[in-house]
Amino acid sequence: MDNIEITVQHDVFKLAQVFTISRGSRTQADVLTVTLHQGGHVGRGECVPYARYSETMESVEAQVKSLPASFDRTDLLSLLPAGAARNAVDCAYWDLEAKQAGKPVWELAGLPAPKPEITAYTLSLDTPEKMQEQAAKHSYRPLLKTKLGGGNEDIARIKAVRMGAPEATIIVDANEGWTPELYEKLAPVLVELGVAVVEQPLPAGADDALLTLKRVLPVCADESCHDSASLTALKGKYDMVNIKLDKTGGLTEALALKDAAIAQGYQVMVGCMVGSSLAMAPAILVAQDMALVDLDGPLLLGEDRDSPLHFDAQGVHPATPDLWG
Repeated sequence: MDNIEITVQHDVFKLAQVFTISRGSRTQADVLTVTLHQGGHVGRGECVPYARYSETMESVEAQVKSLPASFDRTDLLSLLPAGAARNAVDCAYWDLEAKQAGKPVWELAGLPAPKPEITAYTLSLDTPEKMQEQAAKHSYRPLLKTKLGGGNEDIARIKAVRMGAPEATIIVDANEGWTPELYEKLAPVLVELGVAVVEQPLPAGADDALLTLKRVLPVCADESCHDSASLTALKGKYDMVNIKLDKTGGLTEALALKDAAIAQGYQVMVGCMVGSSLAMAPAILVAQDMALVDLDGPLLLGEDRDSPLHFDAQGVHPATPDLWG
């Protein structure tokens, strides 16, 4: 077997508008594109290094470039830790294998043929008035995700979103910004407003309080859940886990985490960082028939890859081979 040639490129995609969460704002998506060349075939993957996990563009690129000239997807699980670097390489390897075999990734992985999935659309953190405007603009979407900041205006924000989009199902993302007391205060109100779930209300290192809280509003683990090994520490705290390929370290581990989480009784959300269609394409395979899907990265961009994913009333459609897989 020929050696694998790896190239890494820093790509920038402008956002359609400023995107704000509790940790800050951004105007562009910075991603790393990994391309694998072997025997005349090419595979691509994308990752988003995340400062929350002590990742930088430089550190992730260095991880990718540390790989040997010959490896396979099984080797990757021990060569690189779960995280952005392994994600981009793993997804590029799946794409490479598909191109070499002349078969789609879903078939190589033994999965059913994928179909479109309804995805959430994320509303940027803002004043209640601005968030109501955002919600009204996107009220035709069946699923909206609302960023919250942990402050006194959070209830006003959700009320405003509900006024703007009276029919939509709402997911709330607290990004580790709440306290146990704030959960107890907000949760009953959010349930009345029709919120389906809150993502990561408490900091990942301080979520033991969820063991004793009465979880009237279901809680989803995001920052607390990275890969299959994370599940042990989640027992009794969470009702759902959010699988993101940049956390699991690729499609291979994401599929394993999905199976393990379901076997242990968790509902599953499949989410994403703010990236291009290339980053979402593998996640669509994980998202099939899951409780919630949040693969709206391309919808937040002002520009995207060639052959981008197609979004319509049916949701996000599987990628064409020109993009990935």
